[in-house]
Amino acid sequence: MPFNSRWSGWGGIFDLDASQKRLSELNARAEDPNLWNTPADAQKILKERTSLEARLNSYFQLQQQMLDQIEMMTLANAEGEPALVTEAENNILALQKTARTAELASLLSGEADGNDCYVEVNSGAGGTEAQDWCEMLLRMYTRWADAHGYKTELLDESPGEGAGLKSATIQLKGRNAYGWLKHESGVHRLVRISPFDANARRHTSFASVYVSPVVDDDIPIEILDKDLKIETMRSSGAGGQHVNKTESAIRITHIPTNIIVACQQQRSQVQNRATAMKMLKAKLYDLELQKRQAAAAAIEATKTEIGWGHQIRSYVLQPYQIVKDLRTEVETSQAASVLDGDIDMFLEAALAMRLG
Repeated sequence: MPFNSRWSGWGGIFDLDASQKRLSELNARAEDPNLWNTPADAQKILKERTSLEARLNSYFQLQQQMLDQIEMMTLANAEGEPALVTEAENNILALQKTARTAELASLLSGEADGNDCYVEVNSGAGGTEAQDWCEMLLRMYTRWADAHGYKTELLDESPGEGAGLKSATIQLKGRNAYGWLKHESGVHRLVRISPFDANARRHTSFASVYVSPVVDDDIPIEILDKDLKIETMRSSGAGGQHVNKTESAIRITHIPTNIIVACQQQRSQVQNRATAMKMLKAKLYDLELQKRQAAAAAIEATKTEIGWGHQIRSYVLQPYQIVKDLRTEVETSQAASVLDGDIDMFLEAALAMRLG
């Protein structure tokens, strides 16, 4: 049962022959001694080569694992070992799921899909309940990142009044971080019995998520000093005496777009300002990407009121448990697993829907 060159019938997305030919071309260009005369072009070529090599390695690994399981099933049948046959069948089903994920990953070919990303979470109206929901969402994305080998760094947080978070921004570092999470931008709705309500009433809370790519310094995004409002403040997070007593935190407002970024992660005001400028550049770049793709409506949807009529996903914990994505209609009753970071089904469905 040999693989063919298009994921062996698992979607017909990855063209092995074309990919191997392209890798040969990239290797030849990488060996050109004149390549580094243009550093920007060199970086682009090496980045594409690294990505393509990873995809080819994934393909060949899946191919070998599938052949191993088929051989195991054949031998188990011959030896009359039904338990081993069942084990091989289950392994093949798991490989099919892995191949489906790899198939979708091969489609992450947007201009910034392969980049790191920023994930910003903001609580909606509702006080402590909404702020607790904001912190739950931040944990969900952090746990998802941990499970997939992404490194996370907390860049900014604004603690809630009593519990939770008013807002927070993290950076996810790793291949295709933005490509996988870019469709998470929007309003997320939680329905549950509030642990903060003495009368144990059911509450509906909202929080918004905004995902933007980390962009390279060589991407031309013009930011004029006259368009910036820069404020310093005391950091509000944990960090000891220095954090609480010095104005090292930075908040920057881009006046033409009203985009606001903040950073308090570093001890140095200079470092926080540099990071905040990168975050601002990322948001302006993402805005430009959306314009190029004629999807201005989608970007505006993430800026609207955090409340009814704007949500992309509902998380219901009482009186029953269900998490439902309102765009793809994908749903699951495993709400606890979802809040613990198991959101692949939603990410894959959104990606497949957007790519047709």
